[in-house]
Amino acid sequence: MNARPIDPRRLELGAFAAAAGDLTGEVPLGALQRLADLVLDVEPAGAPVHWQAEGRLRPVTGAEPEIWLHLTSQACVSLRCQRCLQPMVEPLDIDRWIRFVRDGAEAEALDAELEDDVLELPRHLDLHELIEDELLLALPLVPRHEVCPQPLPLSSLPDSAEPERPNPFAALERLKKKPGA
Repeated sequence: MNARPIDPRRLELGAFAAAAGDLTGEVPLGALQRLADLVLDVEPAGAPVHWQAEGRLRPVTGAEPEIWLHLTSQACVSLRCQRCLQPMVEPLDIDRWIRFVRDGAEAEALDAELEDDVLELPRHLDLHELIEDELLLALPLVPRHEVCPQPLPLSSLPDSAEPERPNPFAALERLKKKPGA
């Protein structure tokens, strides 16, 4: 009997976890459209997004086993440094355990009270979409080089061209010294 190949775009997560499934793959960065829209160059150094997914059932005393997915992913994206405005390569590295429950309300309640990531169990999980979600969450809020490759310009005017501002307290000083006041 031939085992049917597992489609990461329509993963039956319950069966995958029950079989202690393990998948590895690559997806071009350009295929993850939401992520591709946020980066400068869709193919920095021609590197695709590498990922691995492992399904597990964790036994629970007095209840049905919990469905877990261990997801790892690595990618390098090109972003614009917000300090020097030059391109920069940002490595993204995902390593998450995600618990799946059958009810959306239960997922929301558990996610709020536990430190674990908890999601509602879908009929079919699009693994590429989940990987893209996790990579989007891993993007830096403000991308910056540790040390910018070029020195930053401090001012557009030379020091001697800056007009001298009058001291705002000089007028008060003159009023204070005014005779006969």
